[in-house]
Amino acid sequence: MIIRFLVMIISIGCLNGCAHVISGDILEEVNRDITFGELRKNPEAHTGKMVILGGVIVRSVNKKDGTLLEIYQTEIEDEGMPINLDVSDGRFLAFYDGFLDSEIYRAGRKVTIAGSVRGKQIKKLGQVDYHYPYLIIKEMHLWAEEKWYRYEPYPYPLYPWSFWDPWWRYPWHPFHGPYRGFPYYPFY
Repeated sequence: MIIRFLVMIISIGCLNGCAHVISGDILEEVNRDITFGELRKNPEAHTGKMVILGGVIVRSVNKKDGTLLEIYQTEIEDEGMPINLDVSDGRFLAFYDGFLDSEIYRAGRKVTIAGSVRGKQIKKLGQVDYHYPYLIIKEMHLWAEEKWYRYEPYPYPLYPWSFWDPWWRYPWHPFHGPYRGFPYYPFY
């Protein structure tokens, strides 16, 4: 009886950690059969349908009536986080009815968007007329930036007793060399 209870509690805890970043109300409206490739080929055929797309912001432009985000699409995982950032099927435009600070929603930030398809827009991308699928944002999640920390490498050579020596990381120490880290110093 106790084991069943513990298994149930652990299962609920695991399921709770895998929740999607888009709310359940919007998820019910989403048509998951529409792939980005289909949407890019023929956005007019999917006008009015709700989709979830993820990617990386290329640029954000504030206009009088809202903010337009240009995003390159990437695959998203079960929670909605964009993954495989080096693989994309193309770009899309997403319009937010309101102000988004372009310093926060800047190039390089990962975003997941639930929005309704409103057709396409043709804009210049370099010297090419690019057909962007155009979305109106219903809900959006901006992912936190990943911070990378640099750690100092292990000292060389790593003796099992190197934690005894308070001077092990200083190369100017008189005992720095092959006997570095030895716990006994006869000259002290």
